[in-house]
Amino acid sequence: MRKRIGALTMVLALAAMVADAQDFREKYEQFKQKATQTYNDFRAEANAKYCEFLKGAWEWYEQMPVVKKPKDETVPPVVLPENDKQKPVTVRPILLDTVVAPTPITVVQPTPVSPIKDVPTVAPFVHHFTFYGTRGDVRLPQQPDAQLTVLNGNFTNKDMSAAWRALSSQAYDNAVRDCIAIRTQHQLDDYAYLLMLRSLGESYFGGECNAATALTAWLFCQSGYQMRLGNADGRLLLLFGTKHVIYDLPYFVMDGEGFYLLKRKGENLNPRITACDVAFPGEQPLSLEISQPIRFANDESGVRTLKSSRYRELAVNVSVNKNLINYYNDYLSSYKDDNLLTRWALLANAPLQESTAEAISEQMRPCLAGKSQLDQVEMILNWVQTGFVYEYDDKVWGEDRAFFAEETLYYPYCDCEDRAILFTRLVKNLVGLKCALVYYPGHLAAAVHFTDAVNGDYLQVNGERFTIADPTYINAPVGRTMPKMMNRSATAILLQ
Repeated sequence: MRKRIGALTMVLALAAMVADAQDFREKYEQFKQKATQTYNDFRAEANAKYCEFLKGAWEWYEQMPVVKKPKDETVPPVVLPENDKQKPVTVRPILLDTVVAPTPITVVQPTPVSPIKDVPTVAPFVHHFTFYGTRGDVRLPQQPDAQLTVLNGNFTNKDMSAAWRALSSQAYDNAVRDCIAIRTQHQLDDYAYLLMLRSLGESYFGGECNAATALTAWLFCQSGYQMRLGNADGRLLLLFGTKHVIYDLPYFVMDGEGFYLLKRKGENLNPRITACDVAFPGEQPLSLEISQPIRFANDESGVRTLKSSRYRELAVNVSVNKNLINYYNDYLSSYKDDNLLTRWALLANAPLQESTAEAISEQMRPCLAGKSQLDQVEMILNWVQTGFVYEYDDKVWGEDRAFFAEETLYYPYCDCEDRAILFTRLVKNLVGLKCALVYYPGHLAAAVHFTDAVNGDYLQVNGERFTIADPTYINAPVGRTMPKMMNRSATAILLQ
């Protein structure tokens, strides 16, 4: 009898546990549904309020004067005299003016104001488009809403509000999810993502038009980015917020913040516009930092063979992705943290595309194997000094233009800043040593923080010694300062 009671008790206990588990699952599902509904309601409410603001009167704004790139003096390359090659490298501290310390690279990109669920009930029409040679697939309505195409005429604020309301329906939710998935898959930086959205909008509507701008702006906004809408003589404008100061790009100040115009090169617009200056909840400014290698589809350039004059075994065949080169041609030159010199750090901190980095590593590492830190850096330095043809930016481009590392590998000419950026990237990749750019008025060199004892001219930065290595002082070894720079103070630009 006692056994039967015990078994019954166990059965009842198990039944109670099953009932509790079932109750928990039901409550959890209710919680998920309620939470999802809360998210959806919050986003729907934010878009509904934004629609109301779009209906109202837009404020007038005057374009601010564009920020011009600073014009610096130019210092020509110098070849180390033959008689000086055998002179011993001495130890001499360089007068340090200031230090530009690195700030953390933005690695967390904006996200939607609330999670956006996949909507399987929406008809799965997939629109195909390309950006920088890369295919994108995004679910969109098969036919654009009439409220959007109305914008291509002489639109009113009410028309813009109706278009935003149409975009904010569930029919476009999958598009936001797909766009963010493309950003993740191809490791796009914020600006590349914005240009991708513009390509999508123009592809969907068959070219540049107000409807394409509206779709681009809505996707950009729903992805979590800070933007404003403007109107210049019936042309709908997208203005984006950023903490960078961008050179040669029109901008407008709204509530004390600068908003830059997404425009094409050579495009001129009325400097006086109206704009809806209302902030969307949770918006974040666009960053121009590139923290991971961008993965555009590969379109390899022709192969260049770049050789060191001193180390004959160091002959490297290089090719780069032309799709990436095309993006870098559209990339915006800027600085941040109120310091003009950070514009070079933004380029130097950008990693090489993986295929290019691997190809260089496979060819260079066998030559560097078994050598000291100094010997490895000497070999890389001479390769950059003697493997490339020097030319002034003004002569080649008509203006100052600094290169990402891949651009120096691609274009036939480069100058001091391009060489310094490529050199520091290679030293970090291949030798694993910290580097700095060294700025003198009119000239950019580099310096390396050796963990081994090394002689030469150096800068003492935060208790660490960075030894000079100048890629434009041809055939000069590590530790030698270009003669014209000997008595000038320098600024150290520390890299990530």
